[in-house]
Amino acid sequence: MAERPLKQRFVLDTSLFLTTEIRGPDGDLETACLDLLELIASAKQIHNISCYMPPSIKDELTTMLDDRAVSDEVLTKLDTWVITKSPAHYEVMIPAELVYKFIDEMSDRVNRGLRVSEKAVRKAEESRAETVEDHDHMTQVDAVISELRDEYRDTLRQGVLDSREDFDLLILARELDAGVVTEDKGIINWAEDFGLRYLKGRAFPSLLREYLAADDPDRWRDET
Repeated sequence: MAERPLKQRFVLDTSLFLTTEIRGPDGDLETACLDLLELIASAKQIHNISCYMPPSIKDELTTMLDDRAVSDEVLTKLDTWVITKSPAHYEVMIPAELVYKFIDEMSDRVNRGLRVSEKAVRKAEESRAETVEDHDHMTQVDAVISELRDEYRDTLRQGVLDSREDFDLLILARELDAGVVTEDKGIINWAEDFGLRYLKGRAFPSLLREYLAADDPDRWRDET
């Protein structure tokens, strides 16, 4: 086969492998991961399309797959076809404007989190002695605390970079001039600010099939 000039690069997020959007109607996690890794392997061999993960993302994904009792075959194929590479933390430059934006956003989220907390305190005070229906040992205050945890988490974390893993993903993509593949809204928002190409995880298998179908349409388009 003739040498392929195409050398696309993608940096993969944990959410790509875990999303139900890449599974068939009756598919399970293991089958979906094996099918995805077969596409990644074929794309590498035929079109020299390379997929990467920073070590922090790889560790996170491996732990989650282990917790879900996924077979060693999946982990072996992951090691074989997805390149693990540490981002160049001391070499990749980030515009100061993006840092300012992050600081402003986190300050705003902290203020919103405080308002959520204040609302919960007032609600707890109003219903201090009441018990929750169908829960003899759970007071209304317990219920308010549980509600507070969920709302506070959503207010502070949803749609924002909230982990080293997320940041490693973006830095590695910037270093490699690679596309980001994720289902995480926060990563997508910051990929736009970083000027990075990105693709939702659910669309990634179809993208790889289209590349592969350029050589063998009967095989790859029949699998869609």
